[in-house]
Amino acid sequence: MPSSAGSLIHPGGGGCDRSPRLTDRSPPSFARQTHGRYIAVPMDASPHAVTRYRASRSYWLCQLGGWGLYSTLQFCAAAWLMGLPWARVGIEVLVLNGIGLTFTHRLHAYIHAHNWSSLRLRNLVPRMAVASLLLALPLGLVSPFASVSSLQSSESLIQVVAPNIPLHIGWLIRFVHQWANWATLFALWQVIYFVALSIRRRRDAELRQSELTRSLQQAELRLLKAQLNPHFLFNALNTVRSLIAENPKVAQTVVTRFANTLRYALSAGQHEIVPLSKELEVVRDYLEIESLRLEDRLSVDYSVSEEAAAVGIPAMLLQTLVENAIKHGIAELPRGGGVKVDAMVRDGMLLLEVVNSRPAAVARAAEGTGLRNSAERLRLIFGPSASIALDLSQPDLAVASVRIPVGR
Repeated sequence: MPSSAGSLIHPGGGGCDRSPRLTDRSPPSFARQTHGRYIAVPMDASPHAVTRYRASRSYWLCQLGGWGLYSTLQFCAAAWLMGLPWARVGIEVLVLNGIGLTFTHRLHAYIHAHNWSSLRLRNLVPRMAVASLLLALPLGLVSPFASVSSLQSSESLIQVVAPNIPLHIGWLIRFVHQWANWATLFALWQVIYFVALSIRRRRDAELRQSELTRSLQQAELRLLKAQLNPHFLFNALNTVRSLIAENPKVAQTVVTRFANTLRYALSAGQHEIVPLSKELEVVRDYLEIESLRLEDRLSVDYSVSEEAAAVGIPAMLLQTLVENAIKHGIAELPRGGGVKVDAMVRDGMLLLEVVNSRPAAVARAAEGTGLRNSAERLRLIFGPSASIALDLSQPDLAVASVRIPVGR
């Protein structure tokens, strides 16, 4: 990781298996205190620093657990099944497997320093084979002198191959046998290591992809809101302006209601999901403003169940639908018309409908920016199970239908 003002992590090539440095100096604002000392966590990459620390701990847990299990099984087999002296078996197991643990730890450091994990399989396998043979060589020389080597006895093999073989040749066979056993063990260790490393890297890649996708979705939602809110504010301000010119007294009431809708629109950026009941409050204020402007040309009807009122919907969704109903429907009719808001919960889905009158001779070819943005927000927040549709099949009615899964 490149050094920066917000980073105290060791810059060496320790990758995911190195721990962050500890310091006793006065902690910066991003340091985390642990047992009187501080673990430095960079402000711009603290999750990665924590991942490094956990990876190092996991590595040692696997190392000690694996060699500990192997040592326990070897000790039990030699002391109980073969009846060898416990004390001698215990010392031999600790020494031999302690050397094995040390060798594999040094091999781990070498693998990491030379970036073996990035090699292709055809280049990696020969290196693994050579490393296994080299690490097994000293243990293959020492093991024949240990009593626990009788667990992999070569005597039966010698009796079959050459019963009258000279002593020094027999020792050579025992050495080769032990060398092959240890080489197999080190090869198995490497296989397990690279498999575990591959699984962890795949999991980290999936986590990074998930974080990236979530960040992109948040950015898209902010962009869509930036397009929705000015659209709503522009229409509302036009309503207030026209009323100020026509009826200044009524305009005072309109300004109060407009303040409520403005406050809601400005705070909508802080919350992606709001209860339908809260959205209905600002819709009622907006329709009151429009009712004062349109007078008898606008009638409003609500049919919202208590269960539906508690369901969360994207902020400004219902407002956008009602706004479209006024702009493209009621405002185009000389005699006006009605707007009806229906909401109910059925089969785990919120069914929300905005029905409005519209000119019979007008058929809109496009849904407009508001509905397209609303559809995209539904997809980003709730996934493919949510939907929005505009039905213009009836000559004098427009029906905007929204389906949102409940409990998500």
